Amino acid sequence: MNTKYSFKNEPSRNRSDQVLDLFVFSAGVLIFCTALGKLVSSTGTAKVLQLQDPVFLVSFRTIFCVVGGIELVVVGACCFVKSRFLQVSLIAWLVTSFLIYRFGVLWLGYQKPCPCLGSLTSALHLSSQTAESVLIKVLGYLAIGSYAALFWLWHQRKMSVSSMPPK
Repeated sequence: MNTKYSFKNEPSRNRSDQVLDLFVFSAGVLIFCTALGKLVSSTGTAKVLQLQDPVFLVSFRTIFCVVGGIELVVVGACCFVKSRFLQVSLIAWLVTSFLIYRFGVLWLGYQKPCPCLGSLTSALHLSSQTAESVLIKVLGYLAIGSYAALFWLWHQRKMSVSSMPPK
């Protein structure tokens, strides 16, 4: 069975394009799940929602709503934007923002597990430590994947520009 496919007026896609497609799709699914977790949790009554975020000094409920909305925008880009560079750049930007936030929390000496999914962890019968571990792995996957994809896209562009004949 032929695994290559092509679209009208588009050359046959190579393996690296397929890997990028798979990464963007999987990143979109993961980010959608975390956005959904934040937005669903933000409507709950868990005590953590009333607590103040140590970095932004607003309630976790507010953080969940804002960040969940931003994540949905990134998911929308993964689904509907045609520019692979823009999709991967938005994923990398989001991940970098999360990493900076986590370093900020550490710098402030905040010792509690990240309430990133709010009360959803208890609804799923997950301990906060398990949820934290899973989210760190997801963050690592998204960081490594998006940074590698950006490097690959940059390298491909550099190679295509250098192979162009001089004017």
